[in-house]
Amino acid sequence: MMVSFFDQFASPLYLGIPLIAIAITLPWVLYPTPSSRWINNRLITVQGWLINRFTNQLMLPLNMGGHKWALLLVSLMIFLITINMLGLLPYTFTPTTQLSLNMGFAVPLWLATVIIGMRNQPTVALGHLLPEGTPIPLIPVLIIIETISLFIRPLALGVRLTANLTAGHLLIQLIATAVFVLLPMMPTVAILTATVLFLLTLLEVAVAMIQAYVFVLLFKFMPPENV
Repeated sequence: MMVSFFDQFASPLYLGIPLIAIAITLPWVLYPTPSSRWINNRLITVQGWLINRFTNQLMLPLNMGGHKWALLLVSLMIFLITINMLGLLPYTFTPTTQLSLNMGFAVPLWLATVIIGMRNQPTVALGHLLPEGTPIPLIPVLIIIETISLFIRPLALGVRLTANLTAGHLLIQLIATAVFVLLPMMPTVAILTATVLFLLTLLEVAVAMIQAYVFVLLFKFMPPENV
């Protein structure tokens, strides 16, 4: 039984072909292509309004130099939100429960911020390794600590997204299994448990959106954040 709980996180295969590629490609198919007309339909209008709100919220703490990251960060956030939300549907697979996929997102973006920061603002980038006013005896220790902290940031981003989504899916499956087991024996308790399951599902919808937002948001505060 315990092994079957984790089977939902294994990439499904069909005729030996991993279906994770379809799960990753599907979100882009769901969004309509923006039109060049002055007057669009309601769906494209709402989509454009939401994307503008997302962009304004993400770019608000950054100066004008950081706004060139807007397209990449907003696209990544919408992509992660769509994948996380589709993963809550029955008989679906959530690619973001795979640490390898999340690290594939985190490492290149983290490496890009470090390389561009070292190229454009080397003094500012290196200044993050040593806080101002540090006592001289603590300088070597703090440089080592800040360097280690810099290198584990992509791992922390990937593990945070993977752990939150995995825990939520496991909890939903455990409570759903409890509802089916209790239904013939204790219907009242089963109904109460089903109510808890419904509320947990609503919470997981919020978590799916918040975790995608947090994943992208933390990239903006990697040193230097306004490159």
